[in-house]
Amino acid sequence: MNDTSRIPAFPSIEAAPAASRPLLDAVHAAFGAVPNLFRVAAHSPAALEGLLGLHGALGKGAIDAATRERVALAIAEYDGCRYCLAAHAWLGARLAGLDADEIAQNRRGRSHDLRADAALRFARRVAETRGHVGPGDLAAVREAGYGDGELVELVALVALNVLTNYLNEVAQTDIDFPVPAEPAAA
Repeated sequence: MNDTSRIPAFPSIEAAPAASRPLLDAVHAAFGAVPNLFRVAAHSPAALEGLLGLHGALGKGAIDAATRERVALAIAEYDGCRYCLAAHAWLGARLAGLDADEIAQNRRGRSHDLRADAALRFARRVAETRGHVGPGDLAAVREAGYGDGELVELVALVALNVLTNYLNEVAQTDIDFPVPAEPAAA
């Protein structure tokens, strides 16, 4: 372990605890590499399993991949997590097809897509209020066509991203994605 983070990333799958290795193998199979976030989380096989389980379950949910990446960007910006900003800007562009302007908007908790914009505004309110959203917040996201199941998923996406943001900030995880430029002022 030779990185500069406060909780170092394991340098290889083989160096991780035995219970984390099959989970890291699955990450490698899915991504073609094992990002440092997962190498850090591997210190706790239980935490890594929980993180991957929630990520995998939400990937099968009603919220599409582009909106999941948008939410991740909005929450990473809100929390100030440079690692997650880099990771989700890269993933948003490469896997979800988001362009640079959309990514900049997403970081502000906004989107050019009206439905996604409502989801991002709601997700930011969930983070800002620590879940104490008001009736108007719920009405606005419902008016955009989100049902109760999707609202639950949006809250779960906020929680998942808060988890990864906080872990990366505590660990000061070395960023292994291209660092995006700061968005221009709105």
